Amino acid sequence: MPDNKTTSKLFYRLDEVSRMTKVDAATIESWEKEFPFLQPGLTGSGRKIFRAKDVEIIRRIKALLDGKSVTLAGAKRRIEEELGLRNVAAVHPDRMKKALNQVRDELSALVQELSSGPKKN
Repeated sequence: MPDNKTTSKLFYRLDEVSRMTKVDAATIESWEKEFPFLQPGLTGSGRKIFRAKDVEIIRRIKALLDGKSVTLAGAKRRIEEELGLRNVAAVHPDRMKKALNQVRDELSALVQELSSGPKKN
């Protein structure tokens, strides 16, 4: 679905993206908060710049939402699937603590082994 206009430049300003995608600039800015994979850069003067890939993502979000078939959360999940992104499942604090304690114990054993000097055969 990429068109030559989108791929002819490396970066686009917010107003250009808004005009190209027919999505209001304020809407694009709100989508930045909802969709973590949509992260524009900043110029030295503080202006937002978007890559061609970002423009395509914005177009995809618009297509999904215009079809009224999905919510913002649904659009986010679908685009994450299309881009091959996965949400890392949250780890229960007790599991995390157990794993960290195990790592600590292994490191302590290594320190003890190294501080005892080389073993003589």
